[in-house]
Amino acid sequence: MMRSNFDDLFAFVAVAREGSFTRAAAQLGVSQAALSYTIRQLEERLGYRLLTRTTRSVSPTEAGARVLATLAPRFEEMQAELTALSELRDKPAGTIRITTSDHAADAVLLPKLARLLPEYPDIKVEIVIDYALTDIVAQRFDVGVRLGDQVAKDMIAVRISPDIRMAVVATPGYFERHAKPEQPEDLMRHNCINMRLPTYGGLYAWEFEKNGHKLSVRVEGQTTFNTLPQTLYSALAGLGVAYIAQDIVQPHIDAGRLVPVLRDWCPTFTGFHLYYPSRRQSSRVLGILVEALRYRA
Repeated sequence: MMRSNFDDLFAFVAVAREGSFTRAAAQLGVSQAALSYTIRQLEERLGYRLLTRTTRSVSPTEAGARVLATLAPRFEEMQAELTALSELRDKPAGTIRITTSDHAADAVLLPKLARLLPEYPDIKVEIVIDYALTDIVAQRFDVGVRLGDQVAKDMIAVRISPDIRMAVVATPGYFERHAKPEQPEDLMRHNCINMRLPTYGGLYAWEFEKNGHKLSVRVEGQTTFNTLPQTLYSALAGLGVAYIAQDIVQPHIDAGRLVPVLRDWCPTFTGFHLYYPSRRQSSRVLGILVEALRYRA
């Protein structure tokens, strides 16, 4: 078989295992279109189909399953041997600069880095909290972390968190003094805690969705912040209604300190993704970081 088929077969194994061209492309660091083309060319050279594609899933054909069963263990053996050989070299060293939001830093980066960095004492990480969609090339960052739909299409993106559901919350005491909102428009009669985000050029309009109907509400209130910790603190202090990620407030909901409302209107956004320029040659340190942060459902 031609040597060029080796990379194509590796790509096929990635797609078959992931059951998704999107996830496999992110894993391999190539575009989905390029990966799809590679598989089609491989199938044409072999003379039979390896994958069955539907709008919702990708699965091996009978022939593909046989190829996968044969190749996957071999690739694992080779990967294990290469990993063992790499450990004979000097320990990886270098600094990675990351621009991110405080939510992603607290919920994803810091917990995973706490497990990674003790294993690699010569790797250094600098985290800069920034709510703007920073040009990571111009600002000389190695990677950025943002919600998936905020990542530019020319970047390589790797999911590092599950999807994020939003929540509207206030203290029990607040709702004793004010009727709970039943529709998003009711929030305009409440004392809401605003967020000022540079990405939106001003105050963030709270986004809602129900049964395919999307709605944005520009709320008003006595307090405005540009970071999440102060927004959460103000909500816990009873200063008003906050719109904040579910995972941040869930412990306070469970403890009875905050009460959620408008649950059937609160949307879910694509989770956090780590991204870097597609033209950038991946360093060993960056590769280690990507694998440590990669989300595995």
